[in-house]
Amino acid sequence: MDNKLKKVKEPTLALALIPFISMIAFLTIGIIFLGIDPQIPLVGGTIIASIIGIKLGHSWESLEKAIISSIGSVMQACLILLIIGSLIGIWVAGGIVPGMIYYGLQIFTPKFFLIIVVILCSIVSLSTGSSWSTAGTIGVAAMGVGAGLGIPPAMTAGAIISGAIFGDKMSPLSDSTNLASGIAGADLFDHIRHMVYTTGPAYILTLIIFFFLGMSYQSGQVDTVVINDVLQTLNANFYISPLLLIAPAFVILMVLFKIPAIPGMIGGTFVGIMFGFVQGLSIKEVLVSLHYGFEITTQNELVNTLLNRGGLDSMLWAISLVLCALSFGGVIEKTGSLEKIISVITDKFKSRGSIVLSSILMCIGMNAMAADQYIAIVVPGKMYKPIYKRLKLKPKNLSRVLEDAGTVTSPLIPWTTCGAFYAATLGVDAFSYAPYTFLALFTPLISIFYGFTGITMEEYDENEISKEKEVQLNA
Repeated sequence: MDNKLKKVKEPTLALALIPFISMIAFLTIGIIFLGIDPQIPLVGGTIIASIIGIKLGHSWESLEKAIISSIGSVMQACLILLIIGSLIGIWVAGGIVPGMIYYGLQIFTPKFFLIIVVILCSIVSLSTGSSWSTAGTIGVAAMGVGAGLGIPPAMTAGAIISGAIFGDKMSPLSDSTNLASGIAGADLFDHIRHMVYTTGPAYILTLIIFFFLGMSYQSGQVDTVVINDVLQTLNANFYISPLLLIAPAFVILMVLFKIPAIPGMIGGTFVGIMFGFVQGLSIKEVLVSLHYGFEITTQNELVNTLLNRGGLDSMLWAISLVLCALSFGGVIEKTGSLEKIISVITDKFKSRGSIVLSSILMCIGMNAMAADQYIAIVVPGKMYKPIYKRLKLKPKNLSRVLEDAGTVTSPLIPWTTCGAFYAATLGVDAFSYAPYTFLALFTPLISIFYGFTGITMEEYDENEISKEKEVQLNA
């Protein structure tokens, strides 16, 4: 029976909170105590939310339609993720990523070690779209170099993570970047350009601070054995040339010329295919790299860890997480639980600045409670999307906030997946490196400042609002 023919009740605040509390409990138990992935706990939260929905008078058919509608809202982002998986695989196979790493490693100098680490990790993370791979390879090598220079491990770790999350945040190849823009309904490249206003100043401040910190540790000598071994391994297995830098230059041009994400990423993939043939790959090897990613076995484990990645298949985990999270989002939206909580928020926070502040705090809170940056993007994004729209703020404002708080603060919390990974990989606990992870500390503060002052907070004008209403009426 259709909901219109049944008496559907509005949830009380206590009832509306149950799905969120259940989801957080399931995620906490699953991720922190059992060490499992978040997908099944999210399904558990969706089941609880659905039971409450049925109790309120909703039919299963209406809840199912809400789930499908919610998932449909991020299908473009999912398609982009699949294309990016293929792009990464062929960029590694085509020598583009190895080339960027090769040239990046050669800028190490003792006097400016910390600032070079930030820049190098930024380059590698931008080229791969992965902060974890960057920290697990270049970061591990940098920790050894830093120890040889007498630099405190926590300081080196802060430089590594600052650079890694900058690249991950600003790369069109990053799953979190695509997820944030998709959830908010923003164009991918509009989202990246808009993040420059917050991430740019934070990055400059980070470089300035590490420059002065590094001046105190300029008497050490770099052990170049590890770096030279990586360079020799890359040179032995790939054709390395400055021409490889055409590919990242192409991506930068895509952003500048506002080319839509899907055709732009497909174009970048074709560039990678061309370089794949330059590397001597067969058609079958190119297709395998596009689908399953690149695999190489060398005597250098750092090289193996960094380059064995990519492929369409590599993005299926992230997409499954999005599907599970959006299923939960669709149900809580349909049952009115989301609207109930939003109404409480808007009662307390009414101005633009207070809304931005509360959304940033919500992202950080979700990181702390759900222990996963993806959840810290999806749930607040779903909750605040109608609020930002009500304030006539363009979607890229919300997508930027989701990254400014959801993505960058995850490494600062020890029990999140990011915090645990960096601690295990770099050998420094989150509480120790957090004071030196300047990019993650400055970015949310700059975002809050913009929220209260209105700087860079782009709003819809009347013509844009009228066009959007026409599109909705004709849909």
